[in-house]
Formats: sequence, structure tokens, C-alpha cells
Amino acid sequence: MNDGHPETHVLVVDDDDAIRDLLCDFLQDNQLITHQAANHAQMWQALQQQVPDVIILDINMPQRSGIELCRELRESPKYRLLPIIMLTARTSSLDTIMGLETGADDYVAKPFEPLELLSRIRSVIRRARMHVENPGKSTHEESADSGILRFIEFNEWKLDIHNRTLIDQSNTSIPLSNAEFKFLRFMLLNANRTLSRDQLMEEMHGREAGPFDRSIDLQISRLRQKLEVDTKSPSMIKTLRNEGYLLTADVRYLK
Repeated sequence: MNDGHPETHVLVVDDDDAIRDLLCDFLQDNQLITHQAANHAQMWQALQQQVPDVIILDINMPQRSGIELCRELRESPKYRLLPIIMLTARTSSLDTIMGLETGADDYVAKPFEPLELLSRIRSVIRRARMHVENPGKSTHEESADSGILRFIEFNEWKLDIHNRTLIDQSNTSIPLSNAEFKFLRFMLLNANRTLSRDQLMEEMHGREAGPFDRSIDLQISRLRQKLEVDTKSPSMIKTLRNEGYLLTADVRYLK
């Protein structure tokens, strides 16, 4: 980009040539540098040539779906922190759920408003660059990522910050998706405080929750399945009617 800002590279992965071309033209008109891929093979080839600042990844593609590709990116040491925005059909809530579970940073439903997508792109890139450029910023979360903390202990559990895993009382490691880890860490760093759905949505996706957006409820449900003895009567992650959610725990931070 000009005016002293770093160039921003966007990789658009979509098997629909028309959508891909139109989207790239729009992003280029807004001073973003675009790269295209029509399938999984072209995506990996493009990544070898240029690591983008964000990937726009369509879920419904032949051969290898966007969900599979998102999972592979999150399992790759080189690309696991690369921001990913999923494109999903508006009627497919299951695709949205699966995309978030495999570690997507955000999603946009088709047909989408280009300006909304542009706003989401700028939001995820801004959060990613803030983390890189300000590793010592004095917030609880960034302290946890900077190496000051190694574990967060809570009740009978332990969150391994470095390995991004959950450890139970028998010392068994339980894998977490990227979204689950980020969500649980944020709630632990704000333990015993009520968090509204808008606060949680802002943390996860950089925007407020819409009236029909269920992604926060999904993440709460997924974490309860891992942490609670009785998910129908949770004792740790509580729902506060008309207020939000509260994680109640005796939290200890360990180096």
C-alpha cells in the first residue's frame, strides 16, 4: 500500500472464476495486492511464491474443501497463524460451524457485500500485525503469548500456552482447535468476570455479534463438552441471562 503503509497481500482461493476475478478487482481498487488460486494445488503453489497477509478461502470447492484446507493450514508450523476468512453459503450453518472449528478467524456468507468483506480483511490483518509489532504490549493475553506464561491452571485443568492444548488431571493432553484455544484463553484471562457476547465476538472476529450469529454459542458449547461434567448444568462456564457468559475458576498463572 502507499502513504507509508506496508503492502497488503490477499490470496483468494475460490473455484468460481467469475467471483474470484470480481473480488480481486474490487480488492485491487482498494489498494490491496491480490493473488488467485482455483483449487488446493494452486493455493499451495501460491503460498510458496508469496505468503499473504490473509487468505480468503471458499468452503465449497471440489476435490478439497475449504474446511480441509483450513485444517491443513492450521496444522502447518509455517502457516498456522496466517489469518483466514472463510466464504460460506448463507444457508449452510454447518459449513460456518465447521469452518470456525477448524480455526478460521472469521467468515462471510455469500452473497456478501464487498465493503463488509473489506472491513473483515482489514480487521483480521490489523489484529495480526498488532500481535507481531507489539509483542510486549501490556495486556493479559499478549503476556500469555510472549513467553512470560507457560501454563494457566484452573480448577482441575491446565492450559498449555505454548502447545495450545488442554491438560486434564491425569496429565492427558486434549487438542484444541485454534478458535477453541483463543476463546478459552481469553475467558481464563478474564475469569470471574461477566463477558458479553459482543465482547467475545469482538475478541474472536473483530466485530459485534449480529442478532442471528451463533458462533459464540457454538464455541461455548464446544468448550463445555471438554470441560464440564454435566453440559446441561454447567458449573464452570455459566450463562447469565441477558448479560453474557461467566467462567468461574480458581486461576493460576505459571511460568
